[in-house]
Amino acid sequence: MGEAASRMAVETSLAQFGSFCSSSASPDSQVFLSQCFLKSQEAILQYQKQERRAKGMKTTMTILLRNGSTLQWCHIGDTRLYYFHHTKLVCRTLDHSIPQMLVRTGEIKEEQIRFHEDRNRLLRVLGAEVEQLKFDISEPVRLEDRQAFLLCTDGFWEWIDEKEMTACLKESRSPDDWLKRMEKVILASGSGKDMDNYSAAAVFQGEAWKGRFMGLF
Repeated sequence: MGEAASRMAVETSLAQFGSFCSSSASPDSQVFLSQCFLKSQEAILQYQKQERRAKGMKTTMTILLRNGSTLQWCHIGDTRLYYFHHTKLVCRTLDHSIPQMLVRTGEIKEEQIRFHEDRNRLLRVLGAEVEQLKFDISEPVRLEDRQAFLLCTDGFWEWIDEKEMTACLKESRSPDDWLKRMEKVILASGSGKDMDNYSAAAVFQGEAWKGRFMGLF
C-alpha cells in the first residue's frame, strides 16, 4: 500500500505545483510546501476511509522547491535530501525515525542509523492519523553556482555513505552521471543482501552545471 500512498502524495503535490506556477502574486514557498503535505495527508486519509483495505497505507515524502532566487525543501519520514555546494556536503535532512532520535540523545552514532534494527520504525509519515501533521521545512537557501541536491529513499542511502556520494559527485558532469555512479556503489554494497527498492533524483544548480535534472527509479 506504500506505493499507492506515494503515488497519491505525488499527484496531490503536482496539482499544488500547478496553482503555484500560475499564481499572479509572489507565492510564499513555506505556505506552498505546507499545503503540499497537508493536502497529501488529507487525500490519503480520505482514501483510507473509502477503502478499508487501504487503512495502513502510508508514505514518506521530500520536496525541493525553487522560487525565484531561493531554494527550499520540506520532508517527512526517512526519505532524505542531501545538499552539496562545490562538491562538499553542506547538510542533509534528519530522519523522523527511532534511530535518528537515538542519535540525538547520544545513544548511537550517526553511522549506526543505516543498519539499526529499528531503522524502519518511523515517527512521522503521511497517512498516519495524528492530531497535527508535523513535517520539517528548511530555511531558504540562495541560488549559487555548483549546488547539487540528492533526494532519495532509505533503500538508496542505506547502501552508500556521504563520503562515497561526494566522491561520485566530484567525478560527475551531470545529475544522470552522478546517479549512475552512486547506483554502482549501491549495487556492489548490497549484493547478496536484503536490499529494499530504491528511488532517487538529483539536481545540479548553477551555470557550470546548467541546472539539469535527472530522476532514477
